[in-house]
Amino acid sequence: MYVPRMMFLTKGVGRHKEKLTSLELAFRRAGIAPFNLIKVSSIYPPGCKIVSRSAALKILNPGQVVHTVMSEICTQEPHRLISASIGLAIPTDPKQYGYLSEHHAFGETDEVAGEYAEDLAASMLATILGVDFDPDQNYDEKKEIWRISGKIIRTRNVTQSAIGHKSGLWTTCVAAAVLIP
Repeated sequence: MYVPRMMFLTKGVGRHKEKLTSLELAFRRAGIAPFNLIKVSSIYPPGCKIVSRSAALKILNPGQVVHTVMSEICTQEPHRLISASIGLAIPTDPKQYGYLSEHHAFGETDEVAGEYAEDLAASMLATILGVDFDPDQNYDEKKEIWRISGKIIRTRNVTQSAIGHKSGLWTTCVAAAVLIP
């Protein structure tokens, strides 16, 4: 059975006249261009350890098939703000799985997009853990309820935002959680 034991978070932005090349440049800046990326759904594996990008890249080999939870967005519109974000919610119990969320948006800063992605992941985790909360509460109020419940140990995000190139080049943002066997 394949269950990833490590994961790293990464992000990047690329700009180019060709849309595909813009994505490739974003992957390069994120450090994941040499891999065959397979997008997977949003489960943080039980007992998974978060490692640094540099440590993870020493383990992986070019051409390797790598599972990722990824958010990506692009624009060709000059001066358009775009953002891609991955949120993460880790349960207190290391035998319990957590959640990753993907969010991409126009007009949101790193902070706004990242907080939204984090809130989304934590809300999904809270629902399976039986933590009672009002989904209409603001994120800070929900974070306090989750902290008090003792069931969610940590939340975080990785977010990349960029402003569309003034000359209309494709601008692409990616954020990813890369799972390592």
